[in-house]
Formats: sequence, structure tokens, C-alpha cells
Amino acid sequence: MTKTIILIPSRLAATRLPNKPLLKINGLSIINHVFKKAKSVEIGDVFVATGDKEIFKEVNENGGSCIITEKEHQTGTDRIFEAYQKLKLNNIEYIINLQGDEPMIDINDIKNLYNKAVKKKSEIATLACKITDQKMLNNNNIVKVITEEPLSINNISKAKNFSRKILSNNKNIYHHIGIYMYKVSILEKFVNLKQTEKEIAQKLEQLRALDKNISIDVILANSSPIGVDTNEDYLEIKKIMEYKN
Repeated sequence: MTKTIILIPSRLAATRLPNKPLLKINGLSIINHVFKKAKSVEIGDVFVATGDKEIFKEVNENGGSCIITEKEHQTGTDRIFEAYQKLKLNNIEYIINLQGDEPMIDINDIKNLYNKAVKKKSEIATLACKITDQKMLNNNNIVKVITEEPLSINNISKAKNFSRKILSNNKNIYHHIGIYMYKVSILEKFVNLKQTEKEIAQKLEQLRALDKNISIDVILANSSPIGVDTNEDYLEIKKIMEYKN
């Protein structure tokens, strides 16, 4: 197996839903739900990366592993790179950056991302799913990815663009899922590049990679997880997960 670790950036200071990593579902915090999902994939070691002592305490008290980073970072990718450096692990080839606010992500999609990215020797790989509701195209809170070719179970395509804006006239538009798999050498290169105008304007750091000619392979996911961005998202996910339980 290609030596890989999963790092989960997490912070309390989310503007739309402060303290969301510590919100509880079925008696367990959101960040610990994500940590458990990541562990169950059984790809490699899993660590939460945070600058907040409250998150560090929460993860450790529930049997997880957590690395304290600087409190302020421009992006989550900068945070995971600092955590990777602090871990001082040998022979790591890939790092998976798993968002700490998607407790419903399908572990089979994570495994599929890993297997296909390793086979293709991707520089960066990510997931996307089909858009089933056209309203999603008009929602600036939903990140869209445009690919060079149509995605299928057997077909990976390179990303042409990512956007929060309304998209209607483009082909091959998918709902982007916020998980990335980086070659370690590419991650190191990426965090040392200056932020680009497109990245700053849309608050999408993956645009920096495209602007600097780093390719991103997009792999089709089977499911469309709901991220926790607002209190409404939290209540919806809480209802679904507690019903399943």
C-alpha cells in the first residue's frame, strides 16, 4: 500500500457557524465523527490539525490523535502542511486533506479516491458528484467543478475550473466535494506559491493550483455529502444521522 496519511484541518472561528467542530450529533462532536470516518477507511494514520486547544482536548479525550498548529492560517492546506512537518514521518507519499465539517462523507468514496489517485499517480486528486438539482448551479455556496471530459465510474478527468458563481452554459459541471489527495512534493510546492487573484476573489484555494499549472484529477463520487456550513445544515445533518442511528 502506498504510504498515506489523512489530515483533518479544524478551527472554531468559522464565520457562519462558530464552534461547529464541537457541535454534537448522537452525543459525539462533528470533528470526532469525521475522525472516526477517516480511521475506518484504514488507509493510514489519521490526525486532526488545529490551532484551538478546545478541539485538541475534544479529539484527545475521545481517543483521537490531534496536532496543535499555529492558530492563524490563510487556508486549511497551510494548516495541514504545518501538521505534516511537525509529525516528522518518514516515506509518506500522499496526504489526504479531509474536511472537518463533512461527517456524512462516504468511506467508499474516500477509498475510491485513494485507489484511483495512486494508480494514476495524480499530483492532486479530488472528488465530485453529479448535480441532480439545477438549483445547485445558482447557489454560490456550492462549489462547482468543470472538467475536461465527462466523469464516469471508469473515467477520471482533469479539472478545467472551479467556481462558486452561476454556471449554465458549460459542459461537464459537477458538484465539488471538499477532499484532496496530494503528492507530498506537490503539497510542499503548492503552499509556497503566492495566492492568485482568482483564488482570493472566489475564496477557492484550488484555483491557485490551476493558475500555476498544477493538474487536479477529478474522480466521480457515488454520494453527495452535506457539509456543515450553517445552523440549518447542522440541524438537517443531525436529523438524518440521528434517524439512521
